[in-house]
Amino acid sequence: MKNLCRVLIFSCALVTTATAHSVSEQNDAIAHYSDRAVELLRDAVSRETAYGQGLVPAYAESLRQVFLDAGFSPEVLTIVPYGETASLVVRYEGDGSSGRRPILFSSHMDVVPADPESWLRHPFELQEDETFFYGRGVLDNKFDVTLLTTLFVWLKESGFVPNRDLVIAFTGDEESFQETVQQLARDYRDLINAEYALVVDGGGGVLNDAGEAIQFQVGFAEKTYATFSMTAKNPGGHSSMPRADNAIYDLARAIQRLEAYTFPVETNEITLTYFARTAPLLNNEVGDAMAAFVADTGDEEAIALLRAQPEYVGTLGTTCIPTMLSGGHAENALPRAVTATVNCRIFPGHTPVEIMRELQRVADDPALEWAVVGVPVASPASSFNPEIMTAIEQSLAPIHPNLPIVPEMGSGTTDGAYWRAAGIPSYSLTGIFINPKDSFAHGLNERVPKAAVTDSLRFWWSMVGQLAGDGSPPVQ
Repeated sequence: MKNLCRVLIFSCALVTTATAHSVSEQNDAIAHYSDRAVELLRDAVSRETAYGQGLVPAYAESLRQVFLDAGFSPEVLTIVPYGETASLVVRYEGDGSSGRRPILFSSHMDVVPADPESWLRHPFELQEDETFFYGRGVLDNKFDVTLLTTLFVWLKESGFVPNRDLVIAFTGDEESFQETVQQLARDYRDLINAEYALVVDGGGGVLNDAGEAIQFQVGFAEKTYATFSMTAKNPGGHSSMPRADNAIYDLARAIQRLEAYTFPVETNEITLTYFARTAPLLNNEVGDAMAAFVADTGDEEAIALLRAQPEYVGTLGTTCIPTMLSGGHAENALPRAVTATVNCRIFPGHTPVEIMRELQRVADDPALEWAVVGVPVASPASSFNPEIMTAIEQSLAPIHPNLPIVPEMGSGTTDGAYWRAAGIPSYSLTGIFINPKDSFAHGLNERVPKAAVTDSLRFWWSMVGQLAGDGSPPVQ
């Protein structure tokens, strides 16, 4: 009996030692690939991939080389040109043992413009302090492009074989016209066709002011992005002979009417669930307003408080706001035409034509000329997917256990809207945890927590194992 006990103790010691070695090796690997991710991010931020710069194709080519160096064959790496920009599609071939269609991972390589004179730090140099990395695109969306690239490289170099194909689509103009995602969905369906898409742009973890993780958001739907032009025209004339029907005055009166108007409050299952699950986490008057609104969607006091919060106003219905003005041709001439650009985020269930008619009614000037800018695309909400939600829960457990996972409807627009419109259910999420107050995407001094590098690698490393492996982490 004593010998048996000694054998058991020795065996347990071996298991414990093996486990310790395994954990140590995993930690070493995460540290190694985190360092590589930071260097890729440094290169990414240095590239001014804003619209009009023509630098996206070179960035796509540099990423293609990273995949080639990791062992991906040229045949699974496709750069798709589009005007001055491009997309990069990467296929990580699986063994097909699951019998299921691929998973699509989607992010974008372009960024919004940034004026170096306005920033505290140069926007196209990766800079850092103890807490954050700074730079244009470091949050939206160069970080997630970098993390997906690093993840696929890590999996490839480790010898992982997924049970179905995994596909990356890095698009090239999400911040401007979103034509590259439409090109892929329309003309390159064979490259990107998937069971569902994980749009690694939006969603993710929320930190409170104490730096504690309080929830994890997953985007199931997005409001329709639509832009309209509203133009006042006039015969014009010399500025020394003013006339009452000045085009600027006509347009200004219409803008004031739009300013005074709010669209009706609307809800759906996604937004009500979002408010219900977020309310108890805030512990302030905003949380109280959310709870009151869920209990009574006609509560005017709760609606007013929520609509006063920029981060929540878009969840309550359609919003439209003038964003640009143009017009006039000389400082000493009455303008012949003045145009306001009105950008709308339309609540699901309404068409852009319907919303433009409502704006025309509110503007109350039949002489104004209205037009739709671009081609708005409405997309349905994605259905609840238990497999994805379970994988998220299990992948978060080692990092931030027992977090509420909250479905949300995005007020902004990602490429997911176009994947949904093309029949590919899409879910927006990222491994980044950030306090909304620190989210400066599209703004000055954009930043991302430095801790997000390691946390994101751990999160996506586990997600791949859950969704395209045997449920265990893909790298041992």
